[in-house]
Amino acid sequence: MITRSRRSGRALAGLLAVAAVLLAGCGTSRPTVTFDVDGTSLTAAPTQFCDNRMENCSDEPNSRVTADVPPGTPIRITVPEEVSEGPWQVAYAFTRGDDPAPIEQRSDIATPGSRGEYTLILPSETDRLVTAQVQLFGAAPAIDPETEELEFPVRATWVLVGEQPAG
Repeated sequence: MITRSRRSGRALAGLLAVAAVLLAGCGTSRPTVTFDVDGTSLTAAPTQFCDNRMENCSDEPNSRVTADVPPGTPIRITVPEEVSEGPWQVAYAFTRGDDPAPIEQRSDIATPGSRGEYTLILPSETDRLVTAQVQLFGAAPAIDPETEELEFPVRATWVLVGEQPAG
């Protein structure tokens, strides 16, 4: 005969085992990216992250990191193996002179396994960084049926926001 406390103990153990399995599946750590700005390393968690099939996506906009990036300062970006094993690039925006409109540009796409670092140097010594975003591509590119343009699905992003001086 099993007593009530023994049954509830088994039930609790069973629930804990199921919870551990579920948490193990959900708790997979997401890779981080390091932005090195003038000797200060900032570790960013992904602001967006999808699994390899572009399903099970999560958005964490508050995962971005922020830093004052003086004009002319190179930004060294280091990605872990989980990122460098896939195609990735750096999309960035900056302002020039007194024009507040950001200029957007992108690095070349790093092919899988080709590099784990990138140094972002803005085109002019006086340009001021607005954002730098590491983009890990997901599924193969496809043509958008409406625009007939080639689309590259972005699986994950890590973002550095450049603080703008008060003016």
